[in-house]
Amino acid sequence: MGRAWVDHPSWDVVVDASHASGRDLGRLLTESDGAELTETRNAQLATMTLSMVVLDAIERLGIAPTTVAGHSVGEYTALIAAGALGFEDGIRLVSERGEAMQAAADFTAGGMRVVRGTDADTVDIACRLADGDVWVANHNSADETVIAGEIEALSRATNLALALGARSALPVEVGGAFHTPLMGPARDRLRKALATTTFHPAEIPVVTNVDGRTHTAAADWPVLLSAQLCNPVRWRQSLLRLGNLHERGGTVERLFVEIGPGGSLAAMISQTLPSMTTVSVSRPADLDRLVDSVAGDSALHAFAAGHQGEHLYVSERLVISPGPGVFEPAAEASGSAAIEVGTLLGHVGAEEVRSPFGGQMIGMLAQAGERVQAGQPIAWLRAS
Repeated sequence: MGRAWVDHPSWDVVVDASHASGRDLGRLLTESDGAELTETRNAQLATMTLSMVVLDAIERLGIAPTTVAGHSVGEYTALIAAGALGFEDGIRLVSERGEAMQAAADFTAGGMRVVRGTDADTVDIACRLADGDVWVANHNSADETVIAGEIEALSRATNLALALGARSALPVEVGGAFHTPLMGPARDRLRKALATTTFHPAEIPVVTNVDGRTHTAAADWPVLLSAQLCNPVRWRQSLLRLGNLHERGGTVERLFVEIGPGGSLAAMISQTLPSMTTVSVSRPADLDRLVDSVAGDSALHAFAAGHQGEHLYVSERLVISPGPGVFEPAAEASGSAAIEVGTLLGHVGAEEVRSPFGGQMIGMLAQAGERVQAGQPIAWLRAS
């Protein structure tokens, strides 16, 4: 899943993620087999890391999201994209989440099956009639629901769902019964990691798994990420919420972009919101399709031109990053409109970022914990 990206500049993300997690994620993304990737501790880190590679590649094109959502572990990528969670903190949390869920799955053997061809209410009835530890785990679309639980109860619920009219019920290649009460021990462990993590207010709305609603407040994230482990992913409801947010400032936002390995979410989006354009980006070649989609949508293109880009005049200056790494702002740069030549704006890794200009600060263009590249704008000011 990662081989196509090895020669792309965004592969540097894998190096940073490996450092943050203490694992060789490059090997995991290029050499591991299906059995190794099915292990929860590996699947989650691999999925998130490749998603961050794709996000970095898209941001290099000057394309940024206006609203984000993520399916299960993808919610962590969404929070990073929204500026609510630092990159290294996100990697550490997902690493701990994967280990915790692996331990819970090893303690109680369970599985997941995707049921297609009937509605979620019917599938829920099948789980209840199975009279065991099996529950609805993912509301993917009107035609697709995932159930999870202990193996025997899962088999009974599967047979009942088929008897009630489902078209098919197939195993999901995962290591446990995720998003069910069987993940209770994992939630207890994850809560400790969440309690030591710094979260930020989101710069753009995040539609979350637990309630299918938009959130931006920093205080919301620990609660939502904890609750997510033992409760179903309300993906269909999240998509409908995103569809209702498509009008903003008179501009219709029609483009949904799935990032990371595979293209299953794009199919769910197309089924739930058939009027929307959907692009799945999992390989470098897909970036051209994304650019064509943005350029071909006149309303979206006009929105991007008017809001995403900044018109720099003669008196305006950009302070850029001296190299690649994670940006941390300096205290003296926060909340100060006036700066002098040489003012410390922050650090990228161990390197200082100092302004070569004096003047009025217009705004910081990099967020705390954001991974930046050499030459990437850090701050925007009007020179005096």
